[in-house]
Amino acid sequence: RLEDYPEYIKGCDVVSFDIYPACHRNSAVKQNLWFVPQGVDRLREWAGPSKPVWTCIECTQIQHPTTKATPHQIKCEVWMAIIHGAKGLIYFCHTWKPRFIEAGLLADAQTARAVKEINAQVTQLASVINSPSLPKAARVTTAPDADRVDMVVKRKGDALYVFSVNMKGQPTRGRFTLANAGNAKAEVLGEKRTISVTDGAFSDDFEGWGVHLYRIGPLAIE
Repeated sequence: RLEDYPEYIKGCDVVSFDIYPACHRNSAVKQNLWFVPQGVDRLREWAGPSKPVWTCIECTQIQHPTTKATPHQIKCEVWMAIIHGAKGLIYFCHTWKPRFIEAGLLADAQTARAVKEINAQVTQLASVINSPSLPKAARVTTAPDADRVDMVVKRKGDALYVFSVNMKGQPTRGRFTLANAGNAKAEVLGEKRTISVTDGAFSDDFEGWGVHLYRIGPLAIE
């Protein structure tokens, strides 16, 4: 029960929770990956700034007979959690159906490879992720208004980092506007491409549940 969480939080040093929407059996939850960051937001509100919030990420079909999180969905849930302020990740790796496999994540070569790549990228960016967020440094808009891209902005040295994710399963296009920035290049990390930043703005296409991580610089930003 949600009303119990503030009391639980008093007795712990690290706050965490789990929900597994990709393979959830409840139709109101199934395939709605935004339940993961919604839970992170709630825990951060209840825990306050002094206690780190973690979350569990689904990596197998768990008890669902046929459906499991895809590598694309796992990456989306990871970055949704990070963008919304999670400070730690736990990978749920067990499978019960069609048979019990304790290390189900490792038994699936494709998923294991994807999680290894995600972990490598998160580790590489850890110093940026753990730096203060800059809520006024950028904004993002989408069209139509029903779409939604969430982001967090960080700075390291003379570069600005924008971590962004499409919060829905349908494609959309995001337009990013950076405060006090002129012309530059946005390197899309892990995708081997760059985007021109003109007068502090650039646009990019997102597939459903798509993740884009940008490094923009060098910039002289106040």
